[in-house]
Amino acid sequence: MIMQSIYLGIVAFIAQSEYALGTSLLSRPIVTGLFTGIVLGDIKTGIIMGATLELAFIGSFSVGASIPPDVVTGGILGTAFAITAGAGTETALLLGLPIATLTLVFKNVYLGLLIPVMNHKADDYANEGNYKGVERMHLAAGFGLSLMLALIVSISFSVGSNTVKGLLDMIPMFVQNGLSVATGIIPALGFAMLARLLINKTVAPYFFLGFIIVGYLDIPITGVAILGAIIAVIVINIMNFRKGQADAVQTTNGGIIDDEEF
Repeated sequence: MIMQSIYLGIVAFIAQSEYALGTSLLSRPIVTGLFTGIVLGDIKTGIIMGATLELAFIGSFSVGASIPPDVVTGGILGTAFAITAGAGTETALLLGLPIATLTLVFKNVYLGLLIPVMNHKADDYANEGNYKGVERMHLAAGFGLSLMLALIVSISFSVGSNTVKGLLDMIPMFVQNGLSVATGIIPALGFAMLARLLINKTVAPYFFLGFIIVGYLDIPITGVAILGAIIAVIVINIMNFRKGQADAVQTTNGGIIDDEEF
């Protein structure tokens, strides 16, 4: 149990290293679920639960100053507790979302108190022309957050798995049935959050085209993904062709030839 807690902490540390090394999407539940399954010896269940949590968190991205619930701890601990308790994906959702929200409190404290101190120190190094000092502050701030989340995951798993098992045994059957229904609703909410950010007049026709293909032509998701990739290539080729035509009608001094004159 102790070694599993340490390994899960390492998974959390690597997944959260995006703050120091740049966005790599290692923090997404579909990735952390796989590695959690490897650590706990149940890869298949880890992938299934990670994919389910990914649907729930699919719209959880930082936009401006808004910070969403922490997907790293929610994904790892939700999956880990559900696997050790022998429960289903509904339990992963039940535990993952509150854990992610609770961790956000600690994350905000770190980002609001410690990060500004390091930023001011980095400013001093920048004024001195010491780029190595700026680099150290950046890495310290990013890996410091990774270390904090790794400790949260390790400590929570080491002291919480048995407690979670007891709580799950106490949950009445009608509540578990309700959680099963929620398992289907929450991913839809995640897609709705993502659609709210992405849908506009340009991409909306493609969205409804995919819906019609799946609903009426009975083509599997893999086929729709392949078709979408083909359409994307065709659209890009058309855009490049039009751009080439527009460049061709420009004069050597940068002016545009009038259509009637052309």
